[in-house]
Amino acid sequence: MNEGNRCRTALTRLSPFPASAPDTPAPLDALGFANAWINSEPVLPSRLAGRVVLIDFWTYTCVNWLRTVPYRRAWIEKYAAYGLDLIGVHTPEFEFEHSLPNVRRAIDALGVTYPVAVDNNYAIWTAFDNHYWPALYVVDARGVVRQHEFGEGNYDESELMIQRLLTEAGATGFDRDLVQVDPSGIEVAADWAELRSPENYLGTDRAQNFVSVNGANHQYAAPPVLDLNHWALIGDWTVSRQSVALNHPTGSIRYRFHARDLNLVVAPPASGEKVSFEVRIDGSPPLTAHGADVDAEGNGLLDHPGVYQLIRQPGPVVDRTFEIEFQRAGVHAYSFTFG
Repeated sequence: MNEGNRCRTALTRLSPFPASAPDTPAPLDALGFANAWINSEPVLPSRLAGRVVLIDFWTYTCVNWLRTVPYRRAWIEKYAAYGLDLIGVHTPEFEFEHSLPNVRRAIDALGVTYPVAVDNNYAIWTAFDNHYWPALYVVDARGVVRQHEFGEGNYDESELMIQRLLTEAGATGFDRDLVQVDPSGIEVAADWAELRSPENYLGTDRAQNFVSVNGANHQYAAPPVLDLNHWALIGDWTVSRQSVALNHPTGSIRYRFHARDLNLVVAPPASGEKVSFEVRIDGSPPLTAHGADVDAEGNGLLDHPGVYQLIRQPGPVVDRTFEIEFQRAGVHAYSFTFG
């Protein structure tokens, strides 16, 4: 896996069902650990007997997973009639991703219609000894994990394995041509050739290259110049383990980056109030470089916790300085991702 395609990792957890062991007994039994199910009644292993099953670990703000979704949809649409099932396992990263209403909203917005197991306690994750979002486990009709894929890419190899296992199970008549997808918005694959900005978290647990000057009472200022992949807060912020929170309006985050796309994981105040924000790139409105969640003048509305696509550059990719200003206190920002 190349450096730009590395997925987000989580804490290592011991497991009775290591994914690396092809003779792992009954890994699908772990689905019984789900806290809840969305789009389905609880899926029991007996319902999956004799079918090829994809187990897809994800969390709804992970851009790496979002860029795999067009293929997941296409595979289940093409092969379900021939014996394929797809089970999503939503294992949250941030605290707001534990909320069922938030997960349901994301599933509806993405058009995900297959069953999703809610894994808030990391029980299914632990049973599979998983460490990544996204992670795809391909289980044959006998219930044995035959392949796993961590991260984005290798879609052809995954689909060829699906075809092989369906054939082993006795399926015939499906089209052997591999699926073609036409993604849009945040689901478009990254421009790997131009991607020189890695994901960065804003909380103290994993933040890198934070260069704000901290004054009295959490008043932050930015240096006059930011180096590539460095960032700063401007205004009255509290920095905690997972996020940065704006204490008083207005406040900004400034970031120097090199990528076609810039995304921000961010949440409105706990009260649920909607918050207006304004985006600038090199000090000006983004115009044709605006992302899906802002207009050409850089205006946007924060109305749910999630990942917002703020910049998509249409032309040559160069080092740029991004800034977002929020108009209300209580906003929590978690991480920047790029594409």
